[in-house]
Amino acid sequence: MSRPMEGVRIVELAQFTFVPASGAVLADWGADVIKIEHAETGDAQRGLVSILGLDQGVASSTFFPIMEGPNRGKRSIGLDLETAGGRRVFEELIRGADVFVTNFREPTRKKLGVDVDDVRAINPDVIYMRGTGMGPKGDEGPNGGYDQTAFWARSGHADAITPVELDALLPMPTGAYGDNIGGMTIAGGIAAALYRRAATGEPSVIDVSLLGVGLWTSSFGVNASLLAGGPLPRMAPMKHGSPRNPLSGGAYRSADGRWIQLGMLQPGRYWPEICARLGRPELVTDERFDTGDKVIANAAEAAVHVAEMIGAHTLEEFRAAMKGAQGQWALVQNYHEAGLDPQARANGYIGTVTDVDGIERELVLAPVQFDETPPDVRRAPQHAEHTDEILRELGIDDDELIALKIEGAVT
Repeated sequence: MSRPMEGVRIVELAQFTFVPASGAVLADWGADVIKIEHAETGDAQRGLVSILGLDQGVASSTFFPIMEGPNRGKRSIGLDLETAGGRRVFEELIRGADVFVTNFREPTRKKLGVDVDDVRAINPDVIYMRGTGMGPKGDEGPNGGYDQTAFWARSGHADAITPVELDALLPMPTGAYGDNIGGMTIAGGIAAALYRRAATGEPSVIDVSLLGVGLWTSSFGVNASLLAGGPLPRMAPMKHGSPRNPLSGGAYRSADGRWIQLGMLQPGRYWPEICARLGRPELVTDERFDTGDKVIANAAEAAVHVAEMIGAHTLEEFRAAMKGAQGQWALVQNYHEAGLDPQARANGYIGTVTDVDGIERELVLAPVQFDETPPDVRRAPQHAEHTDEILRELGIDDDELIALKIEGAVT
């Protein structure tokens, strides 16, 4: 199996999902990721018992996807950085690290002595990665942020998808939505910094913010509005198709009530195919639709016919009729269906881990694969599960280990 990050050691001082998700990706790729958790309380995310109205302990009392997703494959050490012993252990960890990652705010980083200058004083070659809510500069640089604020609300996403007539703001579609996108972004930045250091000997300071990730993912709309010099006009969503394309935009419903999303961006090219396959070949020569330009000009009328065609077929009938078609379409699936998707499983996008009780569980894997092989993943660590193991790797003997525990420096 290809593990391109084998031999890279990453020390993570971070909580929740933004930034920790990057460690999960890098662990998938083979890195040794050591997660520093508070000696007593651990990652604050371990205390989240409900998210988006869902009780995290319904299906299992020991396997929590909210922790497993962004922390799989890591090792955990319980460390109190405000004790003398905890500080000594931290410095030893940094001396052997290639990368240090954190999402602690600047005031906390300075208080704990883990800011850039502090860490570089211990290891001048370490790559320093800081994840922030709003970016490190500007008046709001020191402020915190979560993906529902800095990523979702601030970057235009929430406004863009909320209908004007709705007396509420639509929330993110799932928990840690921006956090996980940000984690992939950070992993890519770390990979680039490792390459730069290998090529030039220069270590980087990496900055990734939820605001920046939000702007990047909404860049099509932001760029267009900047060009226009003001907010883009709000268009009411169309039930079927779009104003100039009946084969893309609003979804269509099958005879058995399933939504089918068409994504055929060249209506003139795909109109003959879909009409023929769905039993309406006469529409191809209809004078309203017999050229691509006419399909575009008469998109609203064409969409009515597409709705009739799809509405006359069950999902399975539609699937059979479109087998081998060139035009792009997809079934609108719920999260459970997405997790069971045969195409996702054929490509290894869903992986298996063995939980702390020895039960096999499933998790979504990072979307990047090397040499056509999905990563082999391990479960997330329990709080401070690897403290003794890591301390012994640092050369700390049993007597000193016991002394550190008595001091409260480690758990």
